[in-house]
Amino acid sequence: MGTVVRPAVGRFDDFGEVVGVRKPGGLGCWCMSYRDSRISGPDRPAFMEELCRTEPGPGVIAFVDDTPAGWCSVAPRSTYRRLMNSRTIPFLDDRDPWSVVCFVVRAGFRRRGLMHDLLDGAVGHAAAHGAAVLEGYPMELEEGTRVDVISGYVGTTELFQAHGFEVAGPTTAHSGHRPRWIMRRELG
Repeated sequence: MGTVVRPAVGRFDDFGEVVGVRKPGGLGCWCMSYRDSRISGPDRPAFMEELCRTEPGPGVIAFVDDTPAGWCSVAPRSTYRRLMNSRTIPFLDDRDPWSVVCFVVRAGFRRRGLMHDLLDGAVGHAAAHGAAVLEGYPMELEEGTRVDVISGYVGTTELFQAHGFEVAGPTTAHSGHRPRWIMRRELG
């Protein structure tokens, strides 16, 4: 069957398989860092479950042979509290772009190009919901270097360029001590 990317709407259990915490008593991010980090750890799953019930949902999930393997958070920038109040990732104009803020690929599914599949799925999802422009805030890697699993959640400029995004402006944000850029793709 291969890889298929689907919206998270109606798929909270699959979302939980990718981002949920396996360790008893562990809290985890549950993809809330950009949405609203004020929500307590124990309340995060219920918050995301509610988002997974309604359109447009909180993002897209990659399935490999029907197994939830990866996640990409994509939604209107205005739904991400941290982006709306960011001192490091500026607004470029008065539009409300959709934003790609996070990728998660489960262990055992890495090094298969799932971030490419997820970004394609995010572009399609945003376009299907009427987004005019899509932004990402990836890190810039020096040629020949690799990114660690912790810092790589934002993606790389190379990844975004491969999917039609262009550098639209600088940020003062960093991931893994590497600079991040605002990259945009016009959708319509």
